[in-house]
Amino acid sequence: MKNSEINAANQTTGRAGQNLIIKLSLWVTKQNLPFVVISIGMVVMLLWAGAYKMTVPGADGIVPLVSNNPLISWHFKLFGVYHGSDLIGLTEVIAAILIIIGMFKPQAGIIGAIIAVSMFFITSTMVITTPGALINVNGINYMSFLGLFLFKDVINLGASLYLISKFGHKAILAQHNSI
Repeated sequence: MKNSEINAANQTTGRAGQNLIIKLSLWVTKQNLPFVVISIGMVVMLLWAGAYKMTVPGADGIVPLVSNNPLISWHFKLFGVYHGSDLIGLTEVIAAILIIIGMFKPQAGIIGAIIAVSMFFITSTMVITTPGALINVNGINYMSFLGLFLFKDVINLGASLYLISKFGHKAILAQHNSI
């Protein structure tokens, strides 16, 4: 929210009959809850998923996803399944670590979020390229459980773009405060 919007909302909430919904919205904004929750969720997910991809079951589990996607299928051909999966997992772990560092040095958070955007863009396209992600029921295509699992990365893509924006804003403020 822009400062002028927050000030206007503060003036509105000072009136009798204060709207609880507006108070809640202002509290969420003031506490920066979306940024905190998205950052923590992204870090936990990237660390956990990255570490899992460095195991045999994790590597085996992504073979049909990676092998059928023209944006990344070359990866397993070049590195093999297990080393390729290790590299994908390591990339996720690095992105998570950069997002953590971004809490103190926002430019690192921007880089971590850019890595996440790249990863989630690729995995979002897997909804289209992975066999079994879509199923036909009575002539209508639906996302299977696999498709729904992959589709969550569209939301993660948006969350990563949001993190770029927030870390960028923090970096700008840090520059202005250091001048």
